[in-house]
Amino acid sequence: MNILVLNGSPKGEKSDTMHITRAFLDGMEAYASQNVKIIHAIDRHIDYCRGCFACKRNGGTCLIEDDMQEILEDILKSDLLLFNFPLYCYGMPAPLKVILDRTMPLSSMAMQKVGERYEHVCQADFSALRYVMICGCGFPNSKHNFEPAIEQFKLCFPERHTILTVPESPMFNAPQAKIVTEPKLELVKRAGKEYAETGMIEPSLLAQIALPMIPEEVYASIVNGDAAAAR
Repeated sequence: MNILVLNGSPKGEKSDTMHITRAFLDGMEAYASQNVKIIHAIDRHIDYCRGCFACKRNGGTCLIEDDMQEILEDILKSDLLLFNFPLYCYGMPAPLKVILDRTMPLSSMAMQKVGERYEHVCQADFSALRYVMICGCGFPNSKHNFEPAIEQFKLCFPERHTILTVPESPMFNAPQAKIVTEPKLELVKRAGKEYAETGMIEPSLLAQIALPMIPEEVYASIVNGDAAAAR
């Protein structure tokens, strides 16, 4: 499988959520060999979409000359798009949102009704492409935090999507937290293997992954203590 990882964290390779994504990919690799390419959005030169719609009128060619053309070509060669990002203001960070905005050349100006809504008609066949969202946040739980990002992802990719959310994700970059982060990453590896094998992940396993690693009150106390010490 050709897997394209789009890492939206401004931390790049040092992203907290990349620990989760690497575990997921390790699980997939345990089932079968995968061809993985990772793009760190923060390291690429990608301008904002200008909304000129020239790409929708000239066969999908964007007028902006930057790194996005290479990324579009990578998308067209992929079997799986994996979006890795931390939660920023209840959505994806700006570097990744720019990439998402600049995928406009992949669809045409023409619209079609799908269910109760209209969608742009794709300029290529994406019927076999699958989508995974792996998102971590610095809050102690998943309640009333991930919902906006999840809804946007589902609207952008209404079919063949899989979503993993993990609270307390800064702990993955804390060596002293290994006693709780390593078991969590083992769950994620299991999910990756299951996904590679069946194309799905059991809801019960996704629910386990979304649980806090330490009690919410303890995590909040640690964060608040660190914040007070930094003042």
